[in-house]
Amino acid sequence: MRVGVTTFAPLSPASNTSTVKSTAFSPVDYVVFTLLLVLSLAIGLYHACRGWGRHTIGQLQMADRKMGCLPVALSLLATFQSAVAILGVPSEIYRFGTQYWFLGCSYFLGLLIPAHIFIPVFYRLHLTSAYEYLELRFNKTVRVCGTITFIFQMVIYMGVVLYAPSLALNAVTGFDIWLSVLTLGIVCTVYTALGGLKAVIWTDVFQTLVMFLGQLAVIIVGSAKVGGLERVWDVASQHGRISGIELDPDPFVRHTFWTLAFGGVFMMLSLYGVNQAQVQRYLSSRTEKAAILSCYAVFPCQQVVLCMSCLIGLVMFTYYKEYPMSTQQSEAAPDQFVLYFVMDLLRGLPGLPGLFVACLFSGSLSTISSAFNSLATVTMEDLVRPWFPQFSEARATMLSRILACSYGLLCLGMAYISSQMGPVLQAAISIFGMVGGPLLGLFCLGMFFPCANPPGAVVGLLAGLIMAFWIGIGSIVTRMGSGTVPLPLNGSHFSLPSNLSTIAMTTPMPSTTLSRPTGLQRLYSLSYMWYSAHNSTTVIVVGLLVSLLTGGMRGRTLNPRTIYPVVPKLLALLPVSCQKRLRCKSHSQGLFGDTTVLPEKMSNGMLKGIRDKEAVAEPIKGPLHPGSSPTFIVQETSL
Repeated sequence: MRVGVTTFAPLSPASNTSTVKSTAFSPVDYVVFTLLLVLSLAIGLYHACRGWGRHTIGQLQMADRKMGCLPVALSLLATFQSAVAILGVPSEIYRFGTQYWFLGCSYFLGLLIPAHIFIPVFYRLHLTSAYEYLELRFNKTVRVCGTITFIFQMVIYMGVVLYAPSLALNAVTGFDIWLSVLTLGIVCTVYTALGGLKAVIWTDVFQTLVMFLGQLAVIIVGSAKVGGLERVWDVASQHGRISGIELDPDPFVRHTFWTLAFGGVFMMLSLYGVNQAQVQRYLSSRTEKAAILSCYAVFPCQQVVLCMSCLIGLVMFTYYKEYPMSTQQSEAAPDQFVLYFVMDLLRGLPGLPGLFVACLFSGSLSTISSAFNSLATVTMEDLVRPWFPQFSEARATMLSRILACSYGLLCLGMAYISSQMGPVLQAAISIFGMVGGPLLGLFCLGMFFPCANPPGAVVGLLAGLIMAFWIGIGSIVTRMGSGTVPLPLNGSHFSLPSNLSTIAMTTPMPSTTLSRPTGLQRLYSLSYMWYSAHNSTTVIVVGLLVSLLTGGMRGRTLNPRTIYPVVPKLLALLPVSCQKRLRCKSHSQGLFGDTTVLPEKMSNGMLKGIRDKEAVAEPIKGPLHPGSSPTFIVQETSL
């Protein structure tokens, strides 16, 4: 689920692409491309057949929680690197310069925070679904709200990420659109449903290597044809494509250092901190340390991927300075620039065009299979098992496979709907980015604010979604109502047909020919890189206000393992003398009322805190969370 940047232009008519279609692919290229699909399917079937009949629901959903650091890290990277990012980022660099590279600065905090905050909390709770956390922290209603929001987000996403790359590929190489869609959908569905998470992770590893090889081949061949990387840099510098650090703090400017480096942190947190597709991989690690190391291992890999994408864009710019585009290419959608460039560059080198197309489809396969698996898991764990706890292991395993297959069929249906939606598709795709920020805000509200209660969580989530839809849809409606040709939009994961742009977090790009927007128009032009931050902040602020108005956690139970102790962590950084002066009651009691504690699984710090006080423990009456330990209320008494 990578955020790339692509924009729009009408697709070239089929007749204009006949030359490219007839000469782009050789038999060797078809063999290379077919090998990708066959090997991906073989890896999945291997893990499906291995131990057939003895598979458990834990194996399908969590790979028995025995995965190592490296495969998990590569799977995290593959899930993040979608096919449209492979097309979109080089196109962004080609058209606007290297300013987008500063997004890499956000990777540090965007991965450091999940590694040391989100992963420890989720891992120690022994979760399967990230939204299970919401029930432990709030209640079942909040959990269901979070789950339904995520399902809605991913179902919209699946159809577009399957259909759009196939459409762009058809326009350039002549691949039949629906043959591409069906091939991707069926291959993904088979190995995801049968092999489960382990099959998805190991196929992601293979597909990541294919993506690296495909992009590397383009860089090597392209730089060799234009005179080397030094010449690439010189030509790009002469034509202003090497961007400096733009320190404009205006949040309505599309790309500046601040929007990319800091606004991007929130975008990264919504992807790597609370997204089920990523959280599920962390939790499949054999130890908490392995999960944290996998998050750290993604950082250098992401930097390499970003630099490779930027290099492809610069090589493409230099290449077309020496070999100008044809009329057909210059009229194509920017999403297709990279494909046209690759077919121009690698024509006459049998196997390499097929390798790049395999690279492109690897991005789609890894992203879609992750979506299938995470959707099947949250549906099973959040919507089925809580209501039917009597399911046997065999029935639960079979149902999990059926759910994965069902989402595969739904994905194909959404791809068809995407092809029929026309201008409405722009609004539909915006939903993906609109939902990420509010979900991040919901988890942050629960994890960092012990006074937040269930009513505050529900109202905050609704407020965040309303704000997201208001700005996102409002910007689109305003553009449509203006009667002018739409401006290029800030984009993300998607490559769209006809005159539509690619967006996940949608914000109009400021125009140099129109007057500066004012009022609501100004609000609608908020840079998409601040979109997640804006919506998650809305959830937190509204959630806290409603929680305080409804009495906070007074009279409710609070599991301290669902809270990240921000204040104690900050106090620990102060000198000991200051700590003694500022020492206050633990967040587990005092300001926030009685607290739910799971004694035998408490961290050492929590146990030490209780030993320092006289505590009276009495069992809590009522049903426990499935699989949880005996629960007690710990009440402090004065020494």
